[in-house]
Amino acid sequence: MTDDPPNSAAEIDDLARFLQRYIDENHEFLSWIGTSVEDVDNGTMTLSIPYDEKLTNIRPNAGPDQRPDIHGGIAATLIDTVGGFAIQTQLEDPLSTGVATINLNVNYLRPATGDLEATAEVVRAGSTVGVSEVTVESTTPDGETKAVATGQGSYRIFRGD
Repeated sequence: MTDDPPNSAAEIDDLARFLQRYIDENHEFLSWIGTSVEDVDNGTMTLSIPYDEKLTNIRPNAGPDQRPDIHGGIAATLIDTVGGFAIQTQLEDPLSTGVATINLNVNYLRPATGDLEATAEVVRAGSTVGVSEVTVESTTPDGETKAVATGQGSYRIFRGD
């Protein structure tokens, strides 16, 4: 891959690597929280964020062996981001098409105490609005991976001229 940006999605050999570079160079917050592109396909995408104490809630009454929970806003950020990126995988020219969140619904199921992984599936990508459903998973203290949040996002699609 050269340093010149591609002119179309067809010029991208490795879409996951391209998106990771885009996040690292253009999204300071996503980069700061350690967002990684795990998988990209047509209508689906997976992003992850590693556990980091800077992203946790303070629990003053927690025992010394209890790991702090990741703040729920981090899961919401993953749902919002991966849902919008997944919509773009369904568009004919994702590089010249923008999306903006118009509605986000997050359901918290249990505390997240490990790395987070969010997988989005596109429900529909219409001419002006797209909808994605997302599941966020985390590893529990006993080593089991469980869903910690689910969500759905609606996104306004801004197609290029």
